[in-house]
Amino acid sequence: MFKNLPLFIGLRYTRSKRREGFVSFISGFSLFAMALGVMALILVLSVMNGFDREIKSRLLQVVPHITGTPLGGVSAAEIANLRGQLLSSDSPVISVTPLAQSFVMLSFESQQTGVMMQAMDSDWPSASKLKDHMISGYVEQLQPGEFGIILGSQVARKLGAFIGDKVQLTVPKVTVTPAGIFPRIKSFVVTGVFKVGAQVDASLSFVHQQDARKLLQLGDRFQGVQIQVDDAYQADSWLSNNSHILPAANWRTWTQSMGTLFQAMRMEKLVVSLLLSVIVAVAAFNIVASLVLMVADKRKDIAVVRTLGAPSSLVIKVFMVQGMAVGLMGIFVGTVLGCVLAYFIGDIVSFIESVLGFYLFDPSVYLITALPSKLVFADVAKVVASATAISFLATVYPAWRAGQVLPAEALRYDQ
Repeated sequence: MFKNLPLFIGLRYTRSKRREGFVSFISGFSLFAMALGVMALILVLSVMNGFDREIKSRLLQVVPHITGTPLGGVSAAEIANLRGQLLSSDSPVISVTPLAQSFVMLSFESQQTGVMMQAMDSDWPSASKLKDHMISGYVEQLQPGEFGIILGSQVARKLGAFIGDKVQLTVPKVTVTPAGIFPRIKSFVVTGVFKVGAQVDASLSFVHQQDARKLLQLGDRFQGVQIQVDDAYQADSWLSNNSHILPAANWRTWTQSMGTLFQAMRMEKLVVSLLLSVIVAVAAFNIVASLVLMVADKRKDIAVVRTLGAPSSLVIKVFMVQGMAVGLMGIFVGTVLGCVLAYFIGDIVSFIESVLGFYLFDPSVYLITALPSKLVFADVAKVVASATAISFLATVYPAWRAGQVLPAEALRYDQ
């Protein structure tokens, strides 16, 4: 009667071990997917933060931190008086200079492009920053009355113009004469080319402040003032406390003037984060699958434990702990790997480029030639918190189903 009992027990034990091995494989895959998703999220967000930092730091080399433009303009005496008020030992303001700018169209041979023309003087503090980014020519070559212009590298490339070439500058104003209405056009000689490494290289040009005022018909006045502070990221807070220094002026900070760019960068970061979160979601589905299989495999064990007096809540907690253990291990591994890779990604890419002999970011094509990275604790915390929440939610339904197993039905057909 019992001659086949050892074979039956052996087959049942083999099937049980196979089922447990398959469940272990699913759990391991869940851990790997969770670690991969968390690592990818941290790494990509750090690289995007690095690009954001690089672009902002380069923009702030040539873009005024704060601008104020009164309706009737401002005189040189008023600017000097304002400079005396703001430049003190305990003030964050480091420079106050006149502002004169306008959107213009540059033409050279058969090429045209629109740029922002800004006034510049070699005596202004902003000129010293521009000197560090000149790739051809000198800021000092901008002399009053000679109508010279310094172009961004991308502007010069698009126009095909270089030092000594004459470009036609068209102001969006017209001149009314007895012969009719004519656009205001003036020839400028290219005296320099600068390269910051941001999109201002394709949208900015500088002329001498006297030539700019003459072209814009400002007389001896300026359109407004531009203020530089020691910490550009505090420009908004400084302006909120000091906008009264120039009454009836339209004030703007660099975050507002470049608002479209930064909004696009934030949206890009959000979209990429959501796309990469799919990996974490896949890991959560794997946790659900592994727990469902485990509940099916352990039904009789659950029934025995329930028969011995264990409440349903204890069974639910056991399976939730089991699922959370897999999720938290994956999150921990992914966080460590992501932080390490984010910190050393620039060196890793440079090493790969040196070994393989090619550039990931070709200097002739890209404005930023190295892969930047900035590890932000807030982003890491958000990734860890969201992955933990997803892991917890993934354990709720399988654990609840385990708690609903009825001992009588599970043991009814057990031999």
